[in-house]
Amino acid sequence: MEKAIVTLSGGLDSATLLYWASRGYDVHAVTFDYGSKHNEKEIAAATGIAHLAGVPHTLIRLPFINDLFKSDLLRSGGSIPEGHYEDSSMQSTVVPFRNGIMLSVAIGFAESLDARKVLYAAHAGDHAVYPDCRPDFLRAMSEAGRSGTYLGVEVEDPFVNMHKKDIVLIGNELGVPFERTYSCYKGGDLHCGKCGTCVERKEAFQLAGIPDPTLYE
Repeated sequence: MEKAIVTLSGGLDSATLLYWASRGYDVHAVTFDYGSKHNEKEIAAATGIAHLAGVPHTLIRLPFINDLFKSDLLRSGGSIPEGHYEDSSMQSTVVPFRNGIMLSVAIGFAESLDARKVLYAAHAGDHAVYPDCRPDFLRAMSEAGRSGTYLGVEVEDPFVNMHKKDIVLIGNELGVPFERTYSCYKGGDLHCGKCGTCVERKEAFQLAGIPDPTLYE
């Protein structure tokens, strides 16, 4: 099968992408440690999910992001806002050009592994807040990968126009262990249930009509 890199945060979306991609690609999962408040929980989730899926998994550390960048999502930033994912307050959780940096690293790693694809789990709910999750940005990153590598590495985003409930439905069909995924921006032992990503997670399961296995505070 064709080789592909899957960027695996440990959250619901990327775990579903990993299981989806494993049906058609020879997959290698990549997780980034960049200093977010929930990185420790994300990394543990991603490691476990990759193991369950039977795919190799690499952790790449990017400490300069926490050291140099301004965002409340980072350990160096302020408190995480509560409310809906699309609220304007969520802009404080934007890490400047985070996905551009991570996808660039993933493209280089992909070429080093003779992989021609980098798969990324951006979805429609991300578009309101995060400019580096939008279709035009991801098309530009894919073109940069094609023109900047000998293999012509492409970035693909199969969920980019889907809503999170659609991803829940796909993951449910694929047997994704949702209870092993971690999304909460606050990084506690349990999901807080109040930050934007927790609210979106709850909403997605409700809209999909599938029981939410997540343990909330």
